[in-house]
Amino acid sequence: MKAGHAYRLIVTRGGLTPALLADTGRTDHVEVVEVDSGEVVLFWDRPPQAASKLARALRADLAQLDAEMFLERWANVED
Repeated sequence: MKAGHAYRLIVTRGGLTPALLADTGRTDHVEVVEVDSGEVVLFWDRPPQAASKLARALRADLAQLDAEMFLERWANVED
């Protein structure tokens, strides 16, 4: 099963400003939620530009990898 069907990506910005113009003190939240259970399986707090970059990479992998490979790849990524 493709990761995009098994998991959902949720990005919560800490403000209304786009990441490129945001204050560096702002924290954005990036989480990957399992669709079947609704539980968060991966979670990161990042500065706005880093969160935006992380979300792009996660979206690309959600579209390409299967669910097991996706979790293996991203489970050990730290802040």
